[in-house]
Amino acid sequence: MSVLVFVESEKGSIKKSGLEIVSYGKAMANHLNIPLVAVTFFNGEAELLKTYGPDKVINLTAKEEIFNAASISESLKILAIQEKASVSLLSATANGRYLAPLLAAKLEAAYIPNAVALPNQFSPLRVKCSCFTNKAFKFTQSNRAHTVLTLATNSFGLHENTGETSFETIALKESDQSLKTLGIEKASAAISIADAEVVVSGGRGLKGPENWGMIEELADVLGAATACSKPVSDLGWRPHSEHVGQTGKPVASNLYIAIGISGAIQHLAGINASKTKVVINNDPEAPFFKAADYGIVGDAFEVVPELIQKLKAKA
Repeated sequence: MSVLVFVESEKGSIKKSGLEIVSYGKAMANHLNIPLVAVTFFNGEAELLKTYGPDKVINLTAKEEIFNAASISESLKILAIQEKASVSLLSATANGRYLAPLLAAKLEAAYIPNAVALPNQFSPLRVKCSCFTNKAFKFTQSNRAHTVLTLATNSFGLHENTGETSFETIALKESDQSLKTLGIEKASAAISIADAEVVVSGGRGLKGPENWGMIEELADVLGAATACSKPVSDLGWRPHSEHVGQTGKPVASNLYIAIGISGAIQHLAGINASKTKVVINNDPEAPFFKAADYGIVGDAFEVVPELIQKLKAKA
């Protein structure tokens, strides 16, 4: 028996969510007293995983680094059977949410999405999960021999757990499919919204793209990623890769700063998982204030430069 985890990487570098899922998997494997097997794809930092305790790391290789859910799920299915895994763990990222149901179907396994904690019982497996766009929690139980589970990002954290680790490299199992990736466009931001600890987001209250400099400056001071509301990306002020919300990218940062964003329900649904929300808006009736942990009623063009100045003085 074992616990199998899929560790996401990009351009050979392991994502933060990848280290988090290994930390989660190790805690589960320790409780069950069984090995942890980590599977990566085009990973150039395998040695880094040793710090988080997998007993074995299997790196999948292919002709080119293009995420192919059909092929990766087929390889994971074979490895899950080979390693006698009772549970397969993935991050609840865009790729993870695409991959996990495919893997569950191939293994005829139960599928539990958006776990936020370790299981509170293991036989049968029962785990707390977020639901209703992170507005509530539920407990989901699996009665199957194998369970595929995704972990909500930034819900468990990184926990070092060193030990002996073996390494293996195998070829990706190619899968026949009608869907092909013709190209990939990457966001140019220095920090990914999905992996950011801090996100600074702007809305139509900034009045135009020419005023985005202060958003970028505040993000630079905080070491944060920049984001925006849907109307801003629709207007072409910012790229769609920065659009946060129910129809954009979900955010689970430790700190989310919303500047000039009224707080439409679709936007709030995408940032509910963020731990601390700060809102700057000149409208005291803006809906976002009801969801905020801290709020500043004021003109962003006065508040943000003052905030940047104070933060630089503290640096």
